[in-house]
Amino acid sequence: MKRDRFELLAPVGSFESLAAAIQAGANGIYFGVEQLNMRAKSSYNFTLNDLETVVATAHKNNIKAYLTVNTIIYDHEIKLMQTLVDEAKRVGVDAIIVSDQAAMLYAKKIKMPVHISTQLNVSNLETLRFYSQYADTMVLARELSLNQVRYLTQKIKEEQITGPSGELVKVEIFIHGALCMAISGKCYLSLHEFNSSANRGACQQTCRRSYDVTDNETGYQLTVDNEYIMSPKDLATFFFFDQIIDSGATVFKIEGRARSADYVKKTVEVYNDVINTVIAGKFSKEKIVFWEKGLKTVYNRGFWDGYYLGRKMGEWSKVYGSKATHRKTYIGRITNYFKKIGVAEITVDAVGLKKKDKLMIIGPTTGVVETVALKILVDDKEVDTVETGVKCSLAVPTLLRRSDKVYKIEKV
Repeated sequence: MKRDRFELLAPVGSFESLAAAIQAGANGIYFGVEQLNMRAKSSYNFTLNDLETVVATAHKNNIKAYLTVNTIIYDHEIKLMQTLVDEAKRVGVDAIIVSDQAAMLYAKKIKMPVHISTQLNVSNLETLRFYSQYADTMVLARELSLNQVRYLTQKIKEEQITGPSGELVKVEIFIHGALCMAISGKCYLSLHEFNSSANRGACQQTCRRSYDVTDNETGYQLTVDNEYIMSPKDLATFFFFDQIIDSGATVFKIEGRARSADYVKKTVEVYNDVINTVIAGKFSKEKIVFWEKGLKTVYNRGFWDGYYLGRKMGEWSKVYGSKATHRKTYIGRITNYFKKIGVAEITVDAVGLKKKDKLMIIGPTTGVVETVALKILVDDKEVDTVETGVKCSLAVPTLLRRSDKVYKIEKV
């Protein structure tokens, strides 16, 4: 079994995350542009003008680039969708990920490769056969068990089910990240409460909040079991990834286009190691403990195995927001970098900097760099602390750029 048989897809919502995905060794990225994607209202998003640069950067690093065009599309948006798909084809996007038949049909018309989004809930062989007329890759519904996934991959081989390219249809599954309380994201809570549709890329995360149950006769209220009863924990598969490999799926997707660059780098690094370890036959309890410790340092709501191992009910979060074991606090920015001597100049804008602080530096070209402030200089004199508003310098062997942001990393 060879590594190049499998594709690890990184979520990318910013140039910082793109650089992080490259650093971590992703085989592909998926990203959205403007409003026709399921993270349209995220603080992380690309514009149409960014499209060519994103694709060129990915291809330069031997990474495939997949564009999400996976919202419901209304009549007044058909022209916009066509413009977007035309531009995707022009700049060399490897495939578009779609859920609306309008996008699917137009892509077929102009011979633009298509992947079927999880929003189309492909859950059975007949549906897979139908969509194979349009797509080479199926992103299956997230609610399937591994036995169901295995059945589909076996049938693809037995029946030689091919996509438009003439190649056997590939099966793609999510392996890490947020899960929705509704089947593959088909949720109406946000629309009901805020007139902001999740199916239009504008989810307000209504399910992630705490709710009280009220007795209508007495008015008595209680919070159920101290859990966020509509907010599932995050999917994690590192502890049974040998079974993931055995399922026959070959494309593995990490959720998180709205997450920060350090999340992208850490999750891709870990799952790269997971895949390589399973292929090498070195999967072990010790490695599982190591991977879990690393994944817990970045954004997470706690981990569970999703529905892959046959569960019927979800596991719910017990806290609002992230349970990450590490947090990053903004310190300042890089104002100069002296390449010949490997020294960075930092302007401390926010909290002060101390000797031996663990630092994370993030930038659109730099990606994510971690270091420790072992020796800090101010006006060529070594110091132990740097106050807000002061410039300092320290050795960082990795090339940095002006305006890269500097954070302090602390255990929670």
